[in-house]
Amino acid sequence: MPETPATSVVQFETRHILPIPENERTGSVWSLFAIWVGINMLPLTVVTGALASGGFGLSIGWSIVAILTGNLIGAFGAALHASQGPHLGIPQMLQARAQFGYLGGSLLAAIALLMFLGFFASILVVAKDSLVAVFPWLPGSLTIPVLAVVGIVIAIVGYDLLQKIMKVLSTLIAVAVIVAMVGLLMNPAVTSQRAEAGFTTEGFFGMLAIGIVWQLAYAPYVSDYSRYLPKKTGPAAAFWATYLGLVLSSVFVMVLGVLLGAANPENPLGALAELLGPVGIVVLLIFGLTAAVINAAELYSGVMCALTAAQSSFSRITITSRTRVTATIICGVIATLGAMAGDSDFMVVFQGFVALLLYVLIPWSAINLVDYFIVRKGEYAVDELFQRDGGRYGRWNAVGLGTYALGLLAQAPFMISAFYTGPLAAPLGNVDVAWIVGFVVSAVAYLVLVKVTKRDDGDLVSAPVAVDSTAPGTVAKG
Repeated sequence: MPETPATSVVQFETRHILPIPENERTGSVWSLFAIWVGINMLPLTVVTGALASGGFGLSIGWSIVAILTGNLIGAFGAALHASQGPHLGIPQMLQARAQFGYLGGSLLAAIALLMFLGFFASILVVAKDSLVAVFPWLPGSLTIPVLAVVGIVIAIVGYDLLQKIMKVLSTLIAVAVIVAMVGLLMNPAVTSQRAEAGFTTEGFFGMLAIGIVWQLAYAPYVSDYSRYLPKKTGPAAAFWATYLGLVLSSVFVMVLGVLLGAANPENPLGALAELLGPVGIVVLLIFGLTAAVINAAELYSGVMCALTAAQSSFSRITITSRTRVTATIICGVIATLGAMAGDSDFMVVFQGFVALLLYVLIPWSAINLVDYFIVRKGEYAVDELFQRDGGRYGRWNAVGLGTYALGLLAQAPFMISAFYTGPLAAPLGNVDVAWIVGFVVSAVAYLVLVKVTKRDDGDLVSAPVAVDSTAPGTVAKG
């Protein structure tokens, strides 16, 4: 692979799912922080925050408490995953091969891919809504594809362009949100919210769960970006840059959503223009246009999952830069079609999507964290993760897959969603505790099964990380 010229303003990504060698790790703690600040500065974050006051009927004060608590808890898990990046240098879901096997890991990567495409589509819909609130004559059937093309192009270029853009956008949108929040707090239509708003146990824990899943949704791709940090940066720096970036930006923008939801629960984004006039219109424009750019991060990591699953499942596929570009276009088109199809029922579909997302992510997160920090203590044979026979990790890992299935089953009686509600939900006052049960059961079960099966096959000993050689059969350098 030819070296990218040092004078290049933006480097085209050629490493795709390969480990990032030390001499190509151009990330910094500040750039990682900026990525996670910028990635939450979205109209979708506003709409999510509006669910607290507009959907669950919580007062502004209780909405903020639920949002803050949920984000603080969820971001802790996401940041622990991010701390793995500088050490291993590989995408997050590729590491799942160590817990689930070479082929088993592709199942988890496929699940994560659906999540990323779902968020890409959701962000397109809300970005379109922001622009239509300013320009009602804009046709959604045209606006959504145009916004999608922006994200697709940036994702094709890759990480370097993404992190450079985030540094600029995170500051621009933060200023816009601050101006909007000050204006809303001075508006009686917001501060004298609906009289029926207050505290409900169901509403509080429902919003708490949404805050947690909002952060855990980042867990499958935090290492996609922290892998660009030099190894000497260390896990603590990666953890705090990710944790603070995620919490500060999420809570900040969701609180804006709380204020808008209190004023207009039916159309929180439209309330910006209604209540703030020209200032609100400018904020909507910034949200709509920048969301198309920030959305590239969802597609970029979705493609990492798609490539991981494809490489595992099809022996004839060679992962190159051309493969990554093709996959980016295909995934982008699929998500765009999904956005156009679900546009009219967006809020209903999105709430159900978020609820289910929490349930499928929790067991994986528990297994990954326990395996990395307790079982293997960060020691992985990265080169063997690319071997078609799975190396020491095998093709299918019964312990990991069995634990994941057990974690899903443990949550089932407690689940609350538009598609399914477990039999124990009503006796508990419809308070969503499924995620707690799922995490504890998955973590404990994995530890017990590892001990019972007495896995002592040498896979807990690290091996040299091969980052400059082509893995047997399937991985090529750009």
